[in-house]
Amino acid sequence: MDMTGKGQKGLQIIARNEVGVLRDITTIIANHGGNITYAQSFIVRYGEYAGNALMYFEIEGGDFDRILEDVRRLPTVIEAEEEPTFEDVFGKRVIIFGGGALVSQVALGAISEADRHNLRGERISVDTMPIVGEEGLAEAVKAVARLHRAEVLVLAGGLMGGKITEEVKKLRKYGIPVISLNMFGSVPNASDLVVSDPVMAGTLAVMHISEKARFNLERVKGRRI
Repeated sequence: MDMTGKGQKGLQIIARNEVGVLRDITTIIANHGGNITYAQSFIVRYGEYAGNALMYFEIEGGDFDRILEDVRRLPTVIEAEEEPTFEDVFGKRVIIFGGGALVSQVALGAISEADRHNLRGERISVDTMPIVGEEGLAEAVKAVARLHRAEVLVLAGGLMGGKITEEVKKLRKYGIPVISLNMFGSVPNASDLVVSDPVMAGTLAVMHISEKARFNLERVKGRRI
């Protein structure tokens, strides 16, 4: 398995939940010339490692072998291993929000299309979440900018506007395109593409982020189909 992740390597660590652990690890990475391109840390809730911290870094450049060796020597580190990057395992992400019935139809198109590409060696994953209410949807859209590897958002519903529209406009500033179903409200006017058929919306979302498909959302931006 290619564990480089386009020039990057993954480092997973189980460490004690103590002050200064993150500082010590990142100092080692920097001292050996590594550039951290992604990081996450959380407390394990169950199992053998419950109560300890799981830390994961994606590192570009540097002497990875020395980094791994020195991290393992830290007294607070229980275990440290090289792992494939999230890009290698899960690939690019399609995010789908909205009403349950329409979300499921968009997901049907996205999953079917992703399966076709993944069988040919790509990695595309589909994340769905049925959400109702303006506040909840606006917060979810805002959070997409913080999602690792999120490449496109599809909004599926009958009526969306107000705060949701404002967050859609902000999200596009991060370079994440938004596909909207043809619905009531102002969200369609703020989206990159408006699609009437939910299954087709999911299909086009995957085709846009695929490296092998011929569809490019930039060429149809602002269209309603």
